[in-house]
Amino acid sequence: MNDIYVGKGDQDVYLLGKYANRHGLIAGATGTGKSVSLMVLAEGFSRLGVPVFLADVKGDLAGLSQPGQASDKVQNRLKKLGVKDWSAQANPVVFWDLYGKNGHPVRTTISEMGAPLLARVFELNDTQEGVLTVAFKVADDNGLLLLDLDDLRSMLAFVSENAKEISGKYGLVSTQSIGAIQRAVLCLEQEGGDQFFGEPALDLADFMRRDLTGRGVVNVLAAESLIHKPRLYATFLLWMLSELFENLPEVGDVEVPKLVFFFDEAHLLFADAPDSLRQRIEQVVRLIRSKGVGVYFISQLPDDVPDQVLGQLGNRLQHALRAFTPRDQKAVRTAAETFPPNKRLNVAEIITQLGVGEALVTTLQEGGVPLPVERTLIVPPHCRIGAISEQERASVRQLSPIGGKYDTAVNRESAHERLQQRAEAMAIAEPKAKAKAATQEDEGIGGLVKDWLFGTSRRQGALEAMAKSTLRTAGNQLGKQILRGVLGSIMKR
Repeated sequence: MNDIYVGKGDQDVYLLGKYANRHGLIAGATGTGKSVSLMVLAEGFSRLGVPVFLADVKGDLAGLSQPGQASDKVQNRLKKLGVKDWSAQANPVVFWDLYGKNGHPVRTTISEMGAPLLARVFELNDTQEGVLTVAFKVADDNGLLLLDLDDLRSMLAFVSENAKEISGKYGLVSTQSIGAIQRAVLCLEQEGGDQFFGEPALDLADFMRRDLTGRGVVNVLAAESLIHKPRLYATFLLWMLSELFENLPEVGDVEVPKLVFFFDEAHLLFADAPDSLRQRIEQVVRLIRSKGVGVYFISQLPDDVPDQVLGQLGNRLQHALRAFTPRDQKAVRTAAETFPPNKRLNVAEIITQLGVGEALVTTLQEGGVPLPVERTLIVPPHCRIGAISEQERASVRQLSPIGGKYDTAVNRESAHERLQQRAEAMAIAEPKAKAKAATQEDEGIGGLVKDWLFGTSRRQGALEAMAKSTLRTAGNQLGKQILRGVLGSIMKR
């Protein structure tokens, strides 16, 4: 049976696998049980053979890698639910970490992320984002892959040095905007961003693994440090979502999802996001369902998620809310109004009265019909609820099947090296050319040599041709054309 047992109200409540890619929401105040509900769903998907990705912002989701304990609290909960076949069980887990400390390093390249998402990390204004887009376009057109921050610096320097020519072809490029971007690059580097950009870049296939027993691997991103840089955290998860959207094939309706993606602290995704980016996020969430990917947002208040996205979340677990402020009271009303009605329940009152481990739950049933909201006692997970020790984390990481692929960084020849070679070639050629021109000028042909070297208004000179040849060579080696998707990520298909 491809269903996940969630808990019990007046009836047993299940999340049906065939509708799990219709997305979902786990909401509730701090300390009401959101993390446990997330763990129940994550290990439920794993048992169905569905790989899972989630971010661990508090360090307590790492317990998915360890078997639980039949404590008195757990046994009392199981007795209330009438569950008799519960057993402690660990899940197949792979730990990841942008900084490479508590998991395998997660890297992407500057080129793969694209200008729109990178501009959000840098907190650029519209003008500065436009200049960054021009720099990416120049690199893409010439096949220059920007792998790390050194490549981006070199590309910005190249654009600055050739601003007049580039402005005429791609649009105005100002040195002030380039300077602002360069300062943003420096700030990101000082925050550890240089560890995120580079190679080997993450292969999405490594997120779509099953273990030898057929269980889906639970990919846990250690985000305790990353969450203190909320814009980088949100942009990284959005980039991952974009990568899945752009590069997974269409599969239509499936019995179980190909991957389930949990987006914790979801309000950070939409905070300060311009309307254009919100529209793109909405488009990705709406269409990624057909790629077999389910997206589940976790946040304190349901109105942290925009209405356009909230309307697409068919599976919802609403833990207790506290109506202490006018905004809280509005959130309670909003949550109550968006649930499928149940004549036996006064949702607006119950939301503020739920105990820890209780939730108002609605899931899509046969035919995609929403289950009338149920006050549900959530089943305890089979894994440990809470953090793990450093030794336990190290043991899990040591047994990982992909450690050797990502743990050692690689720095191959890319835009920085290519542009550096060009600069060195020009530095060597120009003095020699000037000396030769000076010598030949006495013989009456100096003007012709200068024209040959530096060009005229009607034709390019030898130095300019050499520079363009260098870019063409780079293009031939690194790719003829780079295509980008809706959020600016490279389309690898």
